[in-house]
Amino acid sequence: MTTYSRMNIKDWALEDRPREKLLYRGIASLSDAELIAILIGSGNSEETAVELSRRIMEKVKNNLNELGKLNVENLKSFKGIGDAKAISIIAAMELGRRRNHSSALVMNKINGSNYVAGFLRPMIGDLPHEEFWALFLNRQNKVIHTQKLSQGGLTGTVIDVRLVLKMAIEKHAVSLIFAHNHPSGNLEASDADRKITRQLKEAGLILDIPLLDHLIITQGGYFSFADEGML
Repeated sequence: MTTYSRMNIKDWALEDRPREKLLYRGIASLSDAELIAILIGSGNSEETAVELSRRIMEKVKNNLNELGKLNVENLKSFKGIGDAKAISIIAAMELGRRRNHSSALVMNKINGSNYVAGFLRPMIGDLPHEEFWALFLNRQNKVIHTQKLSQGGLTGTVIDVRLVLKMAIEKHAVSLIFAHNHPSGNLEASDADRKITRQLKEAGLILDIPLLDHLIITQGGYFSFADEGML
């Protein structure tokens, strides 16, 4: 195997120089591994940045959602990846989630659970912990604000119903949609899921801010309380 660390970068093949490839051929010409190689900048004594990135992607079965689940220690298990490189990859994954989050404010009219699930899955579907989110809607059923309400471990998260309704009043929302993820991939609603849904629904009715739906989201699918007639 060629020891790239002893070669001038100009002597590398074009496919091992993703920055130049991006400039000459455009961003769409780069593979996921090549984009990661740009993030980490260098490989190790036995691999170029591209080869190392390909090995990382192979480890997660070439699935960016699986890559997004890796933490710093997971990434540092690869030779050539230290704290700085691991943090760069994790930061890029988070930016991707936040980009999807930003699009919520320009969403069209909510027309069903599938629409909501499609928007939220890139943000929370692949997380290793539970997060609970709220979508605040106006009279046209358009999203006027999104908010992460809580974050928990693998087994659950806690919601303050009073705080949620206070926020809805402040945002002038007329209806609400809630969603949380199940890192286990299990789409079955737990007793805790049913309980918090009842509490949110009852509190919303008192203030005339109805709960339209509560979704459980995983990478592979979703469960809608509204679709199942459980609201």
